[in-house]
Amino acid sequence: MQADNRDDALARLVKLLKEKKRLQNADQFYEAILDREKIVPTAIGLGVAVPHAKLHSYKDFFIAIGIQVQQGLEWNALDGVAVQLIFMIGGPDNRQTEYLRILSHLTMAIKNKERRKKLLKCHCAKEVIEMFNGC
Repeated sequence: MQADNRDDALARLVKLLKEKKRLQNADQFYEAILDREKIVPTAIGLGVAVPHAKLHSYKDFFIAIGIQVQQGLEWNALDGVAVQLIFMIGGPDNRQTEYLRILSHLTMAIKNKERRKKLLKCHCAKEVIEMFNGC
């Protein structure tokens, strides 16, 4: 992905989810993502952001992954590191425990420095998925 800034990256991932028919209302989901960013930026450090939104109209969880290879994006991360790995999560607002489990597993997986380095070298979705097998 070659996004110009945070909002461009978010819009590109929403567009991808829309193309994959994962979103019932792309505009509503995008607005929910932006609203969440206004509360607290979702950059968690180490060059990673996990933007997320939960809406009552969704039945299942889904994720879109953006890899910003060339130059990281300013995201107001606590550690000041520009974001290169973006994991956008969406899902139902009534399954908090399941959502927290997904977030916990993802966070543990991306703490691994070697995994993050390898993710930045991935060229297709299959390679990215393989990086998370067994996590």
